[in-house]
Amino acid sequence: YYTIASINGSGTGDLLDALVKALPEKEEVEEEDLPRFAVVGRPNAGKSSFINALIGEERYIVTDIAGTTRDSIDTKYNRFGFEFNLVDTAGIRRKSKVKEDLEFYSVMRSVRAIEHSDVCLLVFDATRGFDGQVQNIFWLAERNRKGIVILVNKWDLVEKDTKTTKDFEKYIRKQIEPFTDVPIIFISALTKQRIYKAIETAVEVYKNRSKRIKTSVLNDVLLPIIENYPPPANKGKFVKIKYIMQLPTPQPQFAFFCNLPQYVKEPYKRFLENKLREHFDFHGVPVSVYMRKK
Repeated sequence: YYTIASINGSGTGDLLDALVKALPEKEEVEEEDLPRFAVVGRPNAGKSSFINALIGEERYIVTDIAGTTRDSIDTKYNRFGFEFNLVDTAGIRRKSKVKEDLEFYSVMRSVRAIEHSDVCLLVFDATRGFDGQVQNIFWLAERNRKGIVILVNKWDLVEKDTKTTKDFEKYIRKQIEPFTDVPIIFISALTKQRIYKAIETAVEVYKNRSKRIKTSVLNDVLLPIIENYPPPANKGKFVKIKYIMQLPTPQPQFAFFCNLPQYVKEPYKRFLENKLREHFDFHGVPVSVYMRKK
């Protein structure tokens, strides 16, 4: 037994030490390393409604007030025999509009959710358009080399004719040049229109991002193309690309080894990226091309 005094706390330290020793040891639980799909977008774009429609329950509070979701929340999900975490985030808006400390930290959590995700499902309100703030979120995901699926939400509220979908898709791709090899899906979180197609596409993009191409296959496919369409000569000097390999990174990055890497300009790098996409399908995934000295 222990003698304690409630007035001055005498003896309580020994008692607490004994209690801690008596507690059962906490078992370490290994965290599952599941793919993470971050649902991102402006406030009130329909992100939480989208996840609620997927999981079939009101997991998140959905209101007409922008900024209801304050935290980034994970939901374990299984679809198409594929298990992953869906991450709902607070909407991201311009810094000038972030006034409350709580909202500021919510935005920071959203940015971190993008940074730690594998695929970003960018949800935006079709009635408001693919505006500058939505584009900023897109480029944030692209700069972090994340897989991207664009979800045009509330499409059922837009007046349309037979050409509207194609025209709207063309308008979006114009805003995201030169990274236009991105899936665009027209959905309605309210009516559940195409929401499962969105997840199916995110799974495909994740697999594209994780894809590994054998060095022998890369060289067999790309070297003949490069021989027929070599880099332009620079100052009378010719660039000779000798071999290609994929770098051991989580996202697709490729090194092209050559004699004069400093003479290879961005247009030719985009040509190489396009050939990689054409032959190996990196739909929805940023691809990095590096020139290395050999």
